[in-house]
Amino acid sequence: MQNSHKAKKQFGQNFLKDESILHQIIQAMPKDDRTVVEIGPGLGDLTNYLVDVRSVIAFEVDRDLCKHLNKKFEQKITTKQLQLHCGDVLEAWQSELLDEPYNLVANLPYYIGTTIILKALADPMCQNVLVMVQKEVAQKFAAQPNEKVFGSLGVIAQSVGTASIVTIVPPSAFEPMPKVDSAVLLIEKKRHRSDAKFEEMLKIAFTQPRKTLMKNLSSRYDKAHIC
Repeated sequence: MQNSHKAKKQFGQNFLKDESILHQIIQAMPKDDRTVVEIGPGLGDLTNYLVDVRSVIAFEVDRDLCKHLNKKFEQKITTKQLQLHCGDVLEAWQSELLDEPYNLVANLPYYIGTTIILKALADPMCQNVLVMVQKEVAQKFAAQPNEKVFGSLGVIAQSVGTASIVTIVPPSAFEPMPKVDSAVLLIEKKRHRSDAKFEEMLKIAFTQPRKTLMKNLSSRYDKAHIC
């Protein structure tokens, strides 16, 4: 069926259409029976696969797409295999998004990808993160020490578990096509990030990579405390 929904720039919409990538995401999902949270289901192409294997709670900010999803998944919503929330997930997301353990599986809009991942890593109920984001963002979370892009996001990811890139996704996998490559990022959590002061220190430490760690930290902290 021809897609009649035009992507909206204000929501950073690029609809994933490549079936092989959708299959790779499903194959990479953690092997458990936890509820899946999907943020930004869009036209429901990934949702279609998710509801066949898990209970899904989806959050969609676009009201027009919510109408489409309610109609497309009417049966799954009736049986409660899918719960659809229309609105901004960040407004509903306090320290915990759900009151039960869950895995986040989603194709995230570029403009909000980093924010969502950091919220998920801080959420004690979120057990694993499997998301499509801009390749550059995925590389920063999956970076290892001594790699050029290693910075605060890599440190945070390693402090909570292990991060890896499942696959690189070309612009042609989307409609409309973005201008950059994407990547599927998997973060398997072993603990939760919760130290705000530590994270603030990390941001300062990696503010200007060409400067020494001491110079970056001394711009905010007393030298006597960092020696």
